[in-house]
Formats: sequence, C-alpha cells, structure tokens
Amino acid sequence: MLNETNLTVGAVADRCGVKVSTLHFYEEKGLIQSWRNSGNQRRYKRDVIRRISIIKAAQKMGITLEEIKIAFAKLPENRTPTKTDWKRLSSAWQRQLNQRIAYMERLRDSLSGCIGCGCMSLKNCPIHNPDDAMNLKGNGPVILDGRHK
Repeated sequence: MLNETNLTVGAVADRCGVKVSTLHFYEEKGLIQSWRNSGNQRRYKRDVIRRISIIKAAQKMGITLEEIKIAFAKLPENRTPTKTDWKRLSSAWQRQLNQRIAYMERLRDSLSGCIGCGCMSLKNCPIHNPDDAMNLKGNGPVILDGRHK
C-alpha cells in the first residue's frame, strides 16, 4: 500500500507511528495537507511522511508546533523540506537546543545553591545578595537564567 502515489490516512498514520487524530491535528494546524478523493476520503501525497518525520524530530528537540509551522512557511510553495532544507532547519534548531542544554546545566548545577531570586532566605547562599542587588539584573532567578554577569 505504501507504493501508492496517494496514501490513506491509516497508511500514513501507520508508517509514521502516529494516531490518525494526530494527522488531523497537524492538518488543522497547517503543518500538513491532504486532499479528498471522489469518495470524499482523505488522501496524502507520499512526501507527507517526510514532513511528519521532521515534525516529530523537531518536537523531540523541544521545538514548538508554531515554530515548525513558521519554518515550513519559509519553504517555497509550502513544499516538503529537502535534504538542504533540513540542514538549514536543523542548524537553527540546534542553536535553540544548545541554549536549552546550557539552561538545564545551570539548573542542575544550582539545585543546591543560590539561583539569584532575591529571597535572601537561604543560609548558605553563596551570593549573599545584600539589599537584593540581583534585582538590578531583572526579576526571578537571574543566576539560573544567566543574567547575573
């Protein structure tokens, strides 16, 4: 069935490892497209498999569906990303992923110490934030957010 030019909803869902409702959701969000045959049944072009795979890969990296939609919208005629397109998309997403990793490392490393929140309630706060000087750097946990430098 996967050799057919136009695939059924069930065939695409099966091949991509998603539920049919997920395909409907992606379509509702404008991430994929289908068309209706003469029997009013939803059909997909084969290249939708690549789009869905990219969506799933991006989501695993923490990229939102809105960010994915914006990236897809930059492709000429809303085409399915090519290998070159994927390289460009994944490069941009890699920068975001690296930022998230750095944030998570700061979170991990500060779990037992001061995060620069201004509470001044920790007895062993290495910053000792007198007069809440960290407030000048912004609200919330400025050390954790990397805004203390």
